Amino acid sequence: MPVIPDILLDDVAARFALLGDPTRLRVVRALHEAGECTVGETAEAAGTSVANASQHLQRLTGGGITARRRDGQAVRYRIVDETIEQLCAIVCGSVAAGRAAGAAETVTD
Repeated sequence: MPVIPDILLDDVAARFALLGDPTRLRVVRALHEAGECTVGETAEAAGTSVANASQHLQRLTGGGITARRRDGQAVRYRIVDETIEQLCAIVCGSVAAGRAAGAAETVTD
C-alpha cells in the first residue's frame, strides 16, 4: 500500500469520517441505487427524516461526494465522486468476508 504523505492525512481522515456514519452510508446507498434523488426520496430510502437526510446530504455535498441540481422546484442529489462506489465495494467486501470467517470459526469451535 502506498504511504500517505503527511500533507494529505487530515483530508483522508476527514473523508473516512464523512463515510463513518451509518445514516450517511444509507444515503450514499440510496443515491447509488437510484442515480439521483430528491431529499424526500433519499430520506425514505435511507429510513430517516427529511431534515436528517438534508443534513447528511449537505455534509456529503460539502465533502465533494455528492452534488445537487435544481429540477424545477425540486433539488436532486447524485454521487459525483467516482471513487466512492469502489471504496464502498472494497470495505463492504472486507466486512462481509470477515463476518463469514468469524461465522465459520464459530461453527468449527
